[in-house]
Amino acid sequence: MAKEQPATDTRFAVTRRNRVMRRPTRGVYDKKAVYDILDSAIVCHIAYVIDGQPYCTPTSFWREGDHVYWHGSSASRMIKSQAESIPVCLTVTHLDALDLARCGFNHAVDYRCAMVFGQARKIESEAKLGLMDRFIDRFYPGRSRILRPPTASEIKSVTILGMPIDQASAKIRAVGFGDNEEDYAVPAWTAVIPIKTVMGEIVECPRQMPGVERPKGMRAYRAGRKLDEILAETYRETFEG
Repeated sequence: MAKEQPATDTRFAVTRRNRVMRRPTRGVYDKKAVYDILDSAIVCHIAYVIDGQPYCTPTSFWREGDHVYWHGSSASRMIKSQAESIPVCLTVTHLDALDLARCGFNHAVDYRCAMVFGQARKIESEAKLGLMDRFIDRFYPGRSRILRPPTASEIKSVTILGMPIDQASAKIRAVGFGDNEEDYAVPAWTAVIPIKTVMGEIVECPRQMPGVERPKGMRAYRAGRKLDEILAETYRETFEG
């Protein structure tokens, strides 16, 4: 088994918990690489255990520094349990291509994924409203400034959880074709099929007030652009200026 490695300022520690075991050469522990995968996504899956029963819940999330945040209904079983600082595992996956080989065993996909470990905690009320605004601004830079403020009941109905990233790793496959040499004699159609999630044409509200123009913070959202590229751009605009 590979030796454990300590953390550095730019790299996560490599331990039994976060080490990539299958195809370890695809494992990545560089913080920037992990964060790039997280910051290019809007939905994650969070795995946790309640009374011995595993659950995995999809939800929207965002990252700030070495923390990740997500929210949910204050009545949610997931939120109530995670607020008690139970261990969780947060994952994100980008599917980049389908790889068709000449043998079923060698069919594969190209992907980028990240796995983050830590213990969630409930954000107290004094910091909650600021995080709710940043949740909006992370995806739509500056938008919180033009919206109606949430009411007291709306704020109460939402719980925000934050989690310091204790450990993390990424795994990336960008191999494409994976045939064995002898398989090239098989007359099977073979290809790499790229996959992209792209923006469609924007449909404005029919009750848009006269004179209301598309705000500057929405300029990244243009038809035909890849969603992961847009999300990376809006993250930089909000948190890196």
